[in-house]
Amino acid sequence: MKAVNPRAAHLGLAMRCVAEQAGAISRAGISAATGLNRSTASSLIDELLAGGLVREVGATTRSQRAGRPGTALGLRDDGPAGLGIDVNVDYTAVCVVDLTGAVRYKHVVAEDQRGQGTREVLDRIARLARGAQNAAEADGLVLCGSAVAVPGIVDRRSASVTLAPNLGWHDLDVAEVLPADVHGERAILDNEANFAALSEEELIRAGASYLYVSGQIGVGAGIVLDGRLYRGAHGWSGEIGHLTIDRDGPECPCGRRGCLERYAGHEAILRAANIMSGAGTTLGVSPTADLIAERARSGDSCTLAALAKAGQTLGFALAGCLNLLDVGTIVLGGIYRDLAPWIGPEVQREVRAQFVGARWARPEVRASTYGAEAPALGAARSVVRDIINDPSRWLARL
Repeated sequence: MKAVNPRAAHLGLAMRCVAEQAGAISRAGISAATGLNRSTASSLIDELLAGGLVREVGATTRSQRAGRPGTALGLRDDGPAGLGIDVNVDYTAVCVVDLTGAVRYKHVVAEDQRGQGTREVLDRIARLARGAQNAAEADGLVLCGSAVAVPGIVDRRSASVTLAPNLGWHDLDVAEVLPADVHGERAILDNEANFAALSEEELIRAGASYLYVSGQIGVGAGIVLDGRLYRGAHGWSGEIGHLTIDRDGPECPCGRRGCLERYAGHEAILRAANIMSGAGTTLGVSPTADLIAERARSGDSCTLAALAKAGQTLGFALAGCLNLLDVGTIVLGGIYRDLAPWIGPEVQREVRAQFVGARWARPEVRASTYGAEAPALGAARSVVRDIINDPSRWLARL
């Protein structure tokens, strides 16, 4: 077992206090909140100040002990930053956030990546990463690491994609083309729904338990229990899109039949709404949730029926998840966020009908805080969160 460095642990404790109460806590306040003596708390803050992680914001705040107010502390927005990349079927997004979690750079490239060579896609990812790094450096930031969101099963230990069926990827090393962190370690890799779930910072801070459902070409879920992401024994949790709805149903790219995504995914909704024909579309482009929503608002009966059916099927599957997990909130992300006015009520009805605890507790069904940028944002913030939890890693490079 790896020995715990007390100084590193105390630095992380002080850093988290500053992050959670930015602009409203002083050295004395950190001492009171952590139980550390005042001289230790002050020494820790001096180290964080010298390392460019914390700043004195100028305003004062009343300490939790008797005496005059102390100088308030906050996180720096001109030091380390995190790079998040979302590689999806029909787009790639990059996002840079600073230590405060604020977005400093964002860029999205829309392109259907199915059938493309893996080298071509990896080269595109590398170019986008370099562009984000250059933009960050021009803004006075230093990238302290990168994280990649992928729609599939990943091996976090080797930072490789085990299987991403809708991209046609298996056993692929994505991290090789990305910038290493400040210690030369490889990029973090995770499922896109997991990173999207981590973008819901309000729920995480509240220690909530929720299921984040991401609707894209496929359907994924991020499971958060008591404010912490649950990945499962092998990191495969949340593959809700491959729950079997009908074992004799249509074939899925994963190799099985009747998976949920074949009934409630983006392409399934397009087909049911007669917007898509075969592998192409009636418009000659890849329709977005905006188009589906526009048709629904106009009262198109075919689109409304397609959304109702998708919501019912999704709700049926989610009710089963609630019977197992008993979480308090369902967050609709990806295309479901934009289609929530039509899909949300159907999900709610199915949950109330199928969830055994519905008589006593009614889980909230809500739209996600962020749209398509959620996975890249959550990925970037996960990098920054690692610095906040363990600032000694950043300080060691100085």
